[in-house]
Amino acid sequence: MKRVFINLLFVLIGTTIAWGQCRVIAHRGYWDTPGAAENSRASLQNALRLNIYGSEIDIWLTTDGHLMVNHDEDYKGVVLQQATYEECKELTLSNGEKMPQLQDLLQMMKETESKTKLIIEIKRHKTKPQNEEAARATLKAVDEYGVADKVEYISFSLDACLELVKCNPKARVAYLSGNRTPAQLFVERLTGIDYSLKAIDKNPHWIDEAHGLHMDVNVWIVDKVEDMRRLKAAGVDFLTTNKPLEAIEVCKAH
Repeated sequence: MKRVFINLLFVLIGTTIAWGQCRVIAHRGYWDTPGAAENSRASLQNALRLNIYGSEIDIWLTTDGHLMVNHDEDYKGVVLQQATYEECKELTLSNGEKMPQLQDLLQMMKETESKTKLIIEIKRHKTKPQNEEAARATLKAVDEYGVADKVEYISFSLDACLELVKCNPKARVAYLSGNRTPAQLFVERLTGIDYSLKAIDKNPHWIDEAHGLHMDVNVWIVDKVEDMRRLKAAGVDFLTTNKPLEAIEVCKAH
């Protein structure tokens, strides 16, 4: 009986170690289910139920200071960064939900007991002032809802990333564009790289370079199981994917 217990303990420890080495972030939430849509309340709720590491969303700042959640800058003819909230509030997603504001999802994060974090991508706006303003508005909203410990940030805009770090040095911020080395970003006080599969395959040494600087490595968009396994073996910390169930199994495997 004692031997069975010890063997079970080793299995649990091994699973924990494997999970710690590679964790899952649902791209635009876990949206590929009935009743959900990308960047919707339903897709976030689905990800929260999975208790994965994170659920990624995309935000745009309107001209009157509202943070709308959507991937593309243009939705049904409305250019979000050039529109007012009045022009955005009736936009309807494919699952019938009204397009959420960031505050709607922050309220969900405030109420949930899930360990899943909200990974906020600040979309790249047209100008440096817009990118910086979007970063400040995002931090302010997160602080107002008291969920800073449940939120991390990413962006293709280096200006937005630097403004996040400037305003909140404790924030976890990763850069998306794939055109800077981990060492360059470390100097800028960013905490990670969040690069495409193509960028990491072109520069695999960046994984070890980032880890040597105590920075995280996230790779997107990883939907093929063979790529998940390969990246896990290479030591990446996070997989951003549209296939979170498959990624969970890969990350759990010995």
